[in-house]
Amino acid sequence: MQNVFDELIALQQKKVLTCAQRIIPHITEDDILQPNDFPQLEMNPHFRYEEGILEGLMTARMAYLAKSKGG
Repeated sequence: MQNVFDELIALQQKKVLTCAQRIIPHITEDDILQPNDFPQLEMNPHFRYEEGILEGLMTARMAYLAKSKGG
């Protein structure tokens, strides 16, 4: 199951980067770790939506891992 989360997260990370690059063509993976540094991203609802999906997937993975370890 963890592999499924890892694959979904990797795909969503690519989607977030692609979305960001449509808005700011020169942006990098490191740049999108702090989107608040880029007002164009901060205020873009499509980017924020995709970023929210990524955050949700990462949260679900953490919850799964905690539960599977008996936590």
